[in-house]
Amino acid sequence: MSGSSQYVTLGVDRDVFAVPVERVQEILDLRPIARLPHAPPFLLGMIDVRGRGVPVIDLRVRLGLPPAEPTVSTRILVLEVTVGGRELVLGLLADRVFEVTGLDGDRLEPPPQIGVRWRSDTIVGVGRRGDAFVTVFDLSRLFSADEASALAAPADATA
Repeated sequence: MSGSSQYVTLGVDRDVFAVPVERVQEILDLRPIARLPHAPPFLLGMIDVRGRGVPVIDLRVRLGLPPAEPTVSTRILVLEVTVGGRELVLGLLADRVFEVTGLDGDRLEPPPQIGVRWRSDTIVGVGRRGDAFVTVFDLSRLFSADEASALAAPADATA
């Protein structure tokens, strides 16, 4: 993959991830999140973004990490994502957001092949920024079709 792609880089635990800048609508400071009953563990609830209800996903939980207490660096990335054939606006809770940047060499390596089955389908590839690896998410595959239904339901209810 080549070209002059720009990414928003974000931190979760000690890892650096990236999402394509064209999918990011805005980056918000943490704000109150209205809980939803019987929501899947990764779905924290809803926030109001200019009069629109937006579901918020805890990226830590989605990646199999334990939830963490928010800090002054915690941010919500409001993204436009195609999930299960539907365009959704959702918030992604990250420990911190770093910058909008290109990646060194402006190319991505494919996900590593390690000889065992793992969810490499959720990433587009791995790039580099300085000495660090940056994992670029495939946002449309970060959530399954069942999860997409859970995410779409709250947004549909506000329409």
